[in-house]
Amino acid sequence: MTTVYIISAPSGSGKSTLVSELRKAVSNLEFSVSYTTRPPRGSEHDGHEYFFISRQEFERLLAEDALLEHAEVFGNYYGTANRFLEGARERGHDLLLDIDVQGERQVKQKLPDAVSIFILPPTRKELERRLRRRSHAEGMLSEEVIQRRLVTAAKEIENYGNYDYILVNDQLERSIDELKAIVLAVRVRRAGGPRSPEEKKWLVTAERHRQAHMRPTLQPILESFALSATPGGR
Repeated sequence: MTTVYIISAPSGSGKSTLVSELRKAVSNLEFSVSYTTRPPRGSEHDGHEYFFISRQEFERLLAEDALLEHAEVFGNYYGTANRFLEGARERGHDLLLDIDVQGERQVKQKLPDAVSIFILPPTRKELERRLRRRSHAEGMLSEEVIQRRLVTAAKEIENYGNYDYILVNDQLERSIDELKAIVLAVRVRRAGGPRSPEEKKWLVTAERHRQAHMRPTLQPILESFALSATPGGR
């Protein structure tokens, strides 16, 4: 049975790096490259980070009901094609989706067994620092864009209650190990049977990152974004 993993995070949280490392570390885990109508940034290439298509092409996919989920962000469309899930199922592999909070809700409605993971920065200040560093590296430093992304981040973080697991990306290497443990623990749990010592460690790590168990850790992070610690949730 194919397990669909959903990973969401505010822009600048380090999600892309974590997803890249997860794909290297976990076998039989396919990655769905999303479609978008926004232009490429920096060193992005078509078919790698995204499939860059026109608004007209995207709307054609919508009309054909060819998308598992879609969202409009900052005036641009983003979406996941059904064909990626169909292909993963045919090959007996799991599927990894890198999508936003709007997409997560749509996928969960269609696939209630999907596993959702929300990645958070340690503080608002750290997120702002990362956004400025990335903008500078891309040669797109704009105060307006940075402030807009910080406002959007706060709105996205309000949805953390919809997610099964929460991961705070503070120290990269540790975060990579924790994300890997969550994904593998789900496989172990769904497979059943005897568990090795390493598998038991994955299960312990994953349980620690369950949303309900992360509330004390989340409190100061949410406060840095001026948010309540009471999740909206479903």
